[in-house]
Amino acid sequence: MTACDPDGLLAEQLLRLTRRVHRIQKRHLEHRALGITPAQSRLLRTLAHYGSPPRMADLAERLEVVPRAVTTLVDGLEAAGKVRRAPDPANRRVIRIELTDDGRTALSELRGARRAAAEEILAPLSDEQRAVLGGLLDTLVDGPGCGPDRSATGS
Repeated sequence: MTACDPDGLLAEQLLRLTRRVHRIQKRHLEHRALGITPAQSRLLRTLAHYGSPPRMADLAERLEVVPRAVTTLVDGLEAAGKVRRAPDPANRRVIRIELTDDGRTALSELRGARRAAAEEILAPLSDEQRAVLGGLLDTLVDGPGCGPDRSATGS
């Protein structure tokens, strides 16, 4: 990538940053010895966003993976006592996935690991640079005009 290809250079920088973020988050997860993989961590975080226990198909759709991948993740988390399968009260053929108390505790630890990883990654940036980066990332993730106006809030 050269200065003649600025978009290619930016794409490469974003990919390198993404790999670095994953490496650092994985290290922080391993340091806390939770026995949870990054993919399982993502499933737990996703599960926590539902108001009521979702179906496996709902999780697969939200995670943008095939249902079999969710089954494998749930199997591991269920064996570790972090989630449980429960029949849907309205349709006993449907299985819902719910967090256990151990799963909620693990989720709290995971949030701490993610915060520690973010602090490590963002350490070289000033508060102003972090605010600018947050606004740029909102635009890249949500598209122009969709994210919160960070400049107005100062956050």
